[in-house]
Amino acid sequence: MRSWSDDNPKARLMQRKRTAIVNAAREAFLDTGYAETSMHRIAEAAGVSIKTVYRHFDGKDELFSAVIHDACSAPEGPEGEHADLPWLSEPPRVALPMAGIDYLSRVLSPTELALYRVVTRDAPRFPELGPRYRQVMEVRVGVLARYLGHWAPSEGWTVAEPREMASTFVAMLGRDLFEDALHGVRRPDDDEIAARARAATGQLMALLRSGAS
Repeated sequence: MRSWSDDNPKARLMQRKRTAIVNAAREAFLDTGYAETSMHRIAEAAGVSIKTVYRHFDGKDELFSAVIHDACSAPEGPEGEHADLPWLSEPPRVALPMAGIDYLSRVLSPTELALYRVVTRDAPRFPELGPRYRQVMEVRVGVLARYLGHWAPSEGWTVAEPREMASTFVAMLGRDLFEDALHGVRRPDDDEIAARARAATGQLMALLRSGAS
């Protein structure tokens, strides 16, 4: 995405237009998929010219990446911290169940599941979609990995590969729940999500205490 300096008098207008474009693109991608969505359709739905769309995004794959990022990423505060992740300031026994609930609530949301279906359906024809999607998803693992690395010394953990441990936690969280929701078998309710987060936390803490990394 192209950007403008904060002191640019058109910056706020540009941001509003960008938001409109991303929102219109999300609805279009979810409605007809990546392959069948044109930039002209997105421009029309957003109420902007095609030239404006390309002023913000170099192409459809970059716009799709922005849609994924907007739908799936936690917003960042002024210092780069993830402002809506209160668990980051808590000790592990409190933070990890909270992190698990947050992760599952996001990844099992109708919007994220629908975007994942778009990626898996159209990636064979548009191989750039997979890396775009994975890049955004890896942000979550990175946040958790940094958290584990930060607490390792005070907790007495030996964590040679924090990202690997974070990925393990994510895998334990999503086991069977994600597939069930993705395939429309069922969507876990809040109680089941909380129970899975507690169970995965217990498993992860056991691994961390054992020194497995």
